Amino acid sequence: MLASLQALLTSPVIRFLALLALCSAYIQGGLNKLLDWQGALGEAMHFGLPWPAAIAAATIVTELLASALILSGKARWFGALWLAAFTLVATFVANRFWEMPPGHERFMTANGFFEHLGLVGALVYVAGVDLARRAAPSR
Repeated sequence: MLASLQALLTSPVIRFLALLALCSAYIQGGLNKLLDWQGALGEAMHFGLPWPAAIAAATIVTELLASALILSGKARWFGALWLAAFTLVATFVANRFWEMPPGHERFMTANGFFEHLGLVGALVYVAGVDLARRAAPSR
């Protein structure tokens, strides 16, 4: 039973699907911003970020290119660390629950904050696994 589970969870198809799931919010976000430039600018302005056009463009490139690196396996560790850093910064920009009064909105924003920290952890883990794989002697 355990051997079957191990074979399933370590199969290339499941590994790719897991990485796709991890990147799905970034791919969706990058494509939405790319297809709705005004919405992307509005999001940057909503958070009071300087140079909204540059921030929106950098966000699109980050979400799509880093996801592509992760999914392709080419510099997966770099793409994962890139998205981890982006997510950490974005979380502190967009989910400042500690500045909100108690209530439902604060509760939901705090949930989002900690969910994003979970994504950061998963991305750092992916980077570590990829770097360890690269350092391991070939079989």
